[in-house]
Formats: sequence, structure tokens, C-alpha cells
Amino acid sequence: MPRRPWYRDLYVQVLVAIALGIFTGHFFPKAGIALKPLGDGFIALIKMMIGPVIFCVLVQGIGSMTDMKKVGRVGLKTLVYFEIVSVSALLIGMVVAQAGQPGRGLNINPAALDAKSVAAYVSHAKDTGLAGQLLRTIPATFLDAFIHDDFLQVVLLAILCGFAISRLGESSAGVTRAVGVASKVCFGIIRMIVQLAPIGAFGAMAFTVGRYDLAALSNLAKLIGTFYLTSALFVLLILGTIAYLAGFSLLRFLAYIKDELLIVLGTSSSETVIPDMLRKLERLGAPSSIAGLVFPMGYSFNTDGANIYITLAVLFLAQATNVHLSLGQEVRVLLFAMIASTGGAGVPGGAFVKVAAVLSVFPEIPVQALALLLGVDKFMSECRALTNVIGNGVATLVVSRWEGELDVAKMREVMGGK
Repeated sequence: MPRRPWYRDLYVQVLVAIALGIFTGHFFPKAGIALKPLGDGFIALIKMMIGPVIFCVLVQGIGSMTDMKKVGRVGLKTLVYFEIVSVSALLIGMVVAQAGQPGRGLNINPAALDAKSVAAYVSHAKDTGLAGQLLRTIPATFLDAFIHDDFLQVVLLAILCGFAISRLGESSAGVTRAVGVASKVCFGIIRMIVQLAPIGAFGAMAFTVGRYDLAALSNLAKLIGTFYLTSALFVLLILGTIAYLAGFSLLRFLAYIKDELLIVLGTSSSETVIPDMLRKLERLGAPSSIAGLVFPMGYSFNTDGANIYITLAVLFLAQATNVHLSLGQEVRVLLFAMIASTGGAGVPGGAFVKVAAVLSVFPEIPVQALALLLGVDKFMSECRALTNVIGNGVATLVVSRWEGELDVAKMREVMGGK
């Protein structure tokens, strides 16, 4: 069978689109800003299918199970794993912030900052927390979860429907098959939409570079570099070790999902690849029931990139405004960041909301200092999204291995390109 030409590979097309987007945004900023609808349109197309895909995959998996205790067991293992890894992400953010001191020497006067620019994020901060997150998992109506793109609400509905189908007796098999057919239809639509990824990446990157003046970011370049370095250390050291213990190579896994990572990089959104990541994780040997539960849950409980950002940003703002935090205060930052890290799902500017929630407990650090981050947040959102996708992909394979349902031989074969 002849090899497909290199220019037809999706990741090559996305790479070219990103490069063209950077060129257009830098040299023709007005044109770049005008291209924003291309990126927004692609994300909207993907988002419209996320809810149905998660719902169908999870309902089919649970409906076909005979042991209902398994769902609770998998859910508990998933939350324990998420908590351990999330704390690791928060800690590495603090350690690197202390070692690198990215905010030292800026000597920012908080009174000179625009407090109104961050008012919207601060107003959302009071809703960030475990209790608020749990209440938000309950939709107002059955269709409300699909309308507002809330992952956990869709997961809750899918679990309830899956349990109900499993109790139908002999007729459950027919319903499960029907849901399976609907799932195939959804994935077929996704495959068509994903072909538009280069166009979406081109528009999103052109807008980002055209909208924000790269030269004006030089004062905060150290923060951006520190965040990218910290995220890379977390992925290679923490997630790499976890992957090794689970019996697979992280680097091979990254190569396997390179198309999805490039789409995330181009669109600055981890949501755009949820359906395709579910399909690829199942191809690696992860059961659809576990993949459909663990991966979507990670978007609320395992946002590793955002967790690194929370502690790094808080300590950066303290350093930039010359606020000295004692060891006891830093421990409090960690504790409150652990609470805030579970919130923000479905909230615009979720990472900003989490940082604002932590700052609200520490009046020593002026909350208007958040305005410092507004200009560079877009350039760090790509890194947050990439880290989140990688972390949730690894989590899905690890939990599947814990359950003894991961086909390790198949996983290694697929990762090896066979």
C-alpha cells in the first residue's frame, strides 16, 4: 500500500497553519484580528459534539456492565489519583516560583493598575470551591447540561442513564446497541470537523499574535518562560514517572497524540480534542466506560496546567508587588489552592478565577495585581491546555491499568506505530 503524501498528514497541515497564523498576525495585525471567527467557529463546531460523544460513550460502557460496584470503584480511584497529581502540580509551581523568582525586581505599584479589568474574574471567585463545584454538577433540566457544555453534568446524566439501562434486563442489550450506533455517528461527525483543524488553528493563532503586541510582553517574558519550563518539568518528571510505573513510555504516548496536541496548541483550547482523545485512548486498549468517565472528569478535577499556574502566579504577584510571604503563609496558599483547583469548570477565564479565589484569602497581595497577567495570559493558555490534555490522557491509562482492564500489549503495539 503506497504511503500517504506527507502534506496530507493533519499534524503537518496544522503546523503550517500555525506558522502562517504567526506570520499573518505579526506583519498584518488587523487582518489577523479579523480572522478570529475562523478559530471561534472551529471550536464551536467541536463543542457542539462534546456532550453527545461523552454521553453516548459512557452510557454504552456502563449499560453493558454487570457489576455496578465497578463504577463507584473506578470513580473513587480516579478522584484519589487526581488529588495526588493535582497536589504535585501545585507543589512544583511553588518550588519553581521560589527558585526562579520571576517577579523579583518588577517593583509594581498596585495603585497604578486597573482594578476594573479584573473585576469580572474576582466576582466569579466566590463561587470557586468544592461545594460550589458539586452543586454545579446538577443540571437544571436534562437538556441543560448539553446546552451549557458542562462536562460533569453530562457525566452525571450518563451515569444515571447507564445505571437505569443496566436494570432493564434483557431489553438493556438492545438499548445499549442503539446508543453504540449513535456513538459511531457522533464520531463520524467529529472526524469530518477535525479536518478543518488547520483553518481553525490559522485563525486562532493569527488573532492571538495580531491582538497582543509581542514586544510589549518583554517585561513578563521571565514569567512566561518559567511557566513553560515548570510545565515541561511536570510532564517529563511527574507524568513520565507515572507512565513508566504504569508500563508505557510517555514520549511514545506524546508522539501518538501529536495531532491532538497541535490542535490544542493552535486553538488554545483543550476542549477541542475531547472526542478524538476518547477515541484514541480506546484504541490504546482503555475500556470505553473508563475512558468516558476519567477523561471528562479530569477537566474539573485534574487541570494540571492550571494548578501549576495557580501557585506560580500567586507567588509571582507577591514578588512583583514586593510582598513577602512567610513559610506559614505559603502553606496556606497551597491549602487554599488545593480547594480552588477543583473549581472553575465551565467558567470563562477559569485559571484567572482560581488565582483570584486564592488572592481573596490573602489581602496582603492586592487583587488588582491580577491585571499584570491579563496581557500574557493568552500566551500561557496554550501551555495550560497542553498540560491538561496530557495529564488526563495519562490518568485514563493509569486508572485502566489499576482496574486490570488495560490491554498493555495492544497499547505498546499501537504506540509503536504498528
